[in-house]
Amino acid sequence: MGTRIAPFAFLLIILAACSVTVSPSPSVDIVSPSPTASATAIPPTATPVPTAMPGGVYAFTVAGQMAPALANLKPLVYVPNEAGGDVTVIDPATFKIIDRFKAGASPEHITPDWDLSKLYVNNMSSSDMTIIDPITSKPIGTIPVPYPYNLYFSMDGSKAIVVDDFLTRQFIHNNGLYFYDRKTWKLIKFLEIPYPGVDHLDFSADGSYMIMSAETAGEVVKVDVAKMEITGALSVGGSPLDVRLDPGGKLFYIANQGTGGVDVVDGDSMKLVEFIKTDKGAHGIGMSRDATRMFVTNRIAGSISVIDLATRTITATWNVGGSPDMVATSIDGSQLWVSNRYNGTVIVLDSTTGAILATIRTGANPHGLAFWPQPGRYSLGHNGNMR
Repeated sequence: MGTRIAPFAFLLIILAACSVTVSPSPSVDIVSPSPTASATAIPPTATPVPTAMPGGVYAFTVAGQMAPALANLKPLVYVPNEAGGDVTVIDPATFKIIDRFKAGASPEHITPDWDLSKLYVNNMSSSDMTIIDPITSKPIGTIPVPYPYNLYFSMDGSKAIVVDDFLTRQFIHNNGLYFYDRKTWKLIKFLEIPYPGVDHLDFSADGSYMIMSAETAGEVVKVDVAKMEITGALSVGGSPLDVRLDPGGKLFYIANQGTGGVDVVDGDSMKLVEFIKTDKGAHGIGMSRDATRMFVTNRIAGSISVIDLATRTITATWNVGGSPDMVATSIDGSQLWVSNRYNGTVIVLDSTTGAILATIRTGANPHGLAFWPQPGRYSLGHNGNMR
């Protein structure tokens, strides 16, 4: 069970970095969840997409291909309120809040399961995940896991990977990745990452390795998915955070809050290829539906940078104000939903012009929101990284 933190102290900690520093429990029992979601998806294929296809690795999301089990699911936006310990549910058709329910302490991200059948709320400070049935939009149970800041899935769907994010070296032995059997939630292995602040990650085009940020160490780490071992590291400085694979399948984009831009890294060679200067506090990354543009939230500057992926140049900067954090794209790609982390709101933008369509007051510290359902064959985790 996570350590309780006084509200004021808690706020100071989360304002200082992307996630919360908590003292680890001496031991946490991992058990299989008893509840099962009623939304049963047809198991998708995990065959890598040829990068030459339109949209490259995102070809199935670009094509708007929706899994049959999701075809009649009502689109909703789920917003975890980190400091409030609850989840706000929004109808994107009306921009109205239609529900709110309690989660655990410090809910950080809403993550679609690999097979698209359920959603998980990553409750970092209470060491559990709330399971949401997307058909009823209601919580149906919990799974105990140590300090889940983020959640991902291997490309073949066999492993669930929980990111255990500790920001300081004091608890470095608890900083790393928990690999579980995705179906049974039995622990396979814990991989300690010797760089504080493991945070976000994405997978190579074939799913054989992942590239991960370590925000307080200024490092980018490469991990072999099958062997569950570190195979490389690259110092980029600053505070690297969100990670996204380029549609071409070779380069990784890493938002760097400390240097105010995006590090472009060749995942195979672990070399820094380029740095794209955006604005102060580059934090989250979103992708346009046609996979030609990338949206980078600049949390300190209160802006969003639009990057053309073909030229890797900035084509627009939208001054939206506040503290823009994580991004979710609507099904048709016409809207961007952005959590305004320290302003208690979610803003909805026109993805072409950057015009603000709505500002919705959600709760205390809205973070990794999810627009669900999404097109694609399967989820690799985070708040809806679909392939």
